Amino acid sequence: MCGIVGYVGDRDASQILLKGLKRLEYRGYDSAGIVLINGGLKYCKGKGKVEKLGKMLKQNALAGTIGIGHTRWATHGEPNDVNSHPHLSESGKIAVVHNGIIENYTSLKKQLIERGRTFQSQTDTEVAAQLLEEIYTTSKGVTFEEAIRLALKQIVGTYGLAIVHTDRPDRIFIARKGSPLLLGIGDDEMFIASDASPIVEYTNKVIYLDDGEMAIVTKDNYEVKTIDDVALTKEVHELAISLDAIEKAGYPHFMLKEIFEQPRSIADCMRGRVNPDNGAIQLGGIEDVLDELVNARRIVIAACGTSWHSGLVGEYLFEYLAKTPVEVEYASEFRYRDPLIGKGDALLVISQSGETADTLAALREAKRRGALTLGICNVVGSTISRETDAGVFTHAGPEIGVASTKAFTAQVVVLMMMALAVGKRKGVLRQEQMLMYTKELAKIPSKVEYILEHIDEPVRKISGLFTYAPNFLYLGRSYNFPVALEGALKLKEISYIHAEGYPAAEMKHGPIALIDEMMPVVVIAATDHTNDKMISNIEEVKARKGRIISIMNDENSDVEDLSEFHISIPSTKDCFSPLLTVIPLQLLSYYIAVNRGCNVDQPRNLAKSVTVE
Repeated sequence: MCGIVGYVGDRDASQILLKGLKRLEYRGYDSAGIVLINGGLKYCKGKGKVEKLGKMLKQNALAGTIGIGHTRWATHGEPNDVNSHPHLSESGKIAVVHNGIIENYTSLKKQLIERGRTFQSQTDTEVAAQLLEEIYTTSKGVTFEEAIRLALKQIVGTYGLAIVHTDRPDRIFIARKGSPLLLGIGDDEMFIASDASPIVEYTNKVIYLDDGEMAIVTKDNYEVKTIDDVALTKEVHELAISLDAIEKAGYPHFMLKEIFEQPRSIADCMRGRVNPDNGAIQLGGIEDVLDELVNARRIVIAACGTSWHSGLVGEYLFEYLAKTPVEVEYASEFRYRDPLIGKGDALLVISQSGETADTLAALREAKRRGALTLGICNVVGSTISRETDAGVFTHAGPEIGVASTKAFTAQVVVLMMMALAVGKRKGVLRQEQMLMYTKELAKIPSKVEYILEHIDEPVRKISGLFTYAPNFLYLGRSYNFPVALEGALKLKEISYIHAEGYPAAEMKHGPIALIDEMMPVVVIAATDHTNDKMISNIEEVKARKGRIISIMNDENSDVEDLSEFHISIPSTKDCFSPLLTVIPLQLLSYYIAVNRGCNVDQPRNLAKSVTVE
């Protein structure tokens, strides 16, 4: 993995590909390259940023009207020039870019070497290029399209593939299994990409490939087929995002822009769904299965990373507001332990992109076992949105920063609305309670806006004091324990400071040994029903000279007195507090990373959409 872009038309493909790769930088990568058809295959690739690739293109004066490009996040072979995509066959007539992992590449490579083929790289992707050429050149009467199908049937693993061949210089071949690909339809030109960001400037009409499908794309036509050569008619979708939404809009980083977008993204998530006047929650995406969800024996939530943290908040919400038992699973572990899930259970998967490989695997396993499957994701047309029985979109808008911020709050809002809807349908929540909760939920966007207006500068100053801290500890209780985990993850992701989140009471079962006068401890003390216990935990930290940074409600003077630094936020119902407490933690991690000179939007070793297991 990580990003694919392709173009076939009459324009200069090199500049379209280069701009497309620039828009894919947010996904995280370590090298980049493009290949153009111009007589033969002309390519340029190497370790480093797209900006470096642009300079190489200019020096080499590459041009052409058909080409494919790639940003690579290393899986097989270290990041270097040779391992960069695209990869060419031995003859130099076939070029391939690839997202995903070819799991049986070792055995395929061994067979190809035995047949006399020579490899240049350590990657699994080069195997695809060499295998294609081997089949095409040694199988009598086989067309290149047929060779692709035959090769794909030998490949085990996941792929989003874009392929060009000098024998078919007017077209690009693409195929998908487990790694997203879409086709953008223009006027006498076509675009290929792993997500919409590189092509939204040129067209809003797209076709999403599903697993087991391939397409043959020319400038004025496309054919979509299964790998078994069955022709398909695909629905053309209209993109919901705009070019403005994927620009920085004057902010120094996408992450900061997205933090400050949260009043709007939270409001957009609730728009048309929360009615504080009558206490109603209307979620059209799950209305048809709401009774089945209400009657489920339990809900299992499966997710990864930040989405897993939002799922943990969801566990508290469903159990408190709907009295429904919930288990939260790492999606990456779900299918490997023979999970006890089936008919009568509901699996809820959460993914910003809707393409997370581990989460998709959990979804498919639960479907296979007969469970009701639900999804929460941000991307219309994504695989999760198409494969679940029902679901809810977050409507958070594009999230470009690798470290997720507005996706977390939007996911939590959806979980809150779902829990309220289930609680009401079950009869757990009375009408007066629904009125109270919906009125308070409707106030959240303005409270987040207030926080951003009043704490940005104080957090910036605090962050400057802790730029060189080697470790951080985050403590929370109840609804804010997952927020402690999320705060620690944000700091790790973008500042490279080691940080851990803990339930506050667990501190004395081990982590308290780490606390001394050098240890910053972030305590989230904004939940009324655990406030007294939280104060006791703060006392324990203070007694050991830990440097306390507290996130607290305005009126909580006891916490303020115990803290070296405090950040005050408005009060809300305890169950809604994660939407407010997470905001200061996002800003804290952002400003510490900036002070350390880190690449905030593209942190090392990370990818935005993890489409491999």
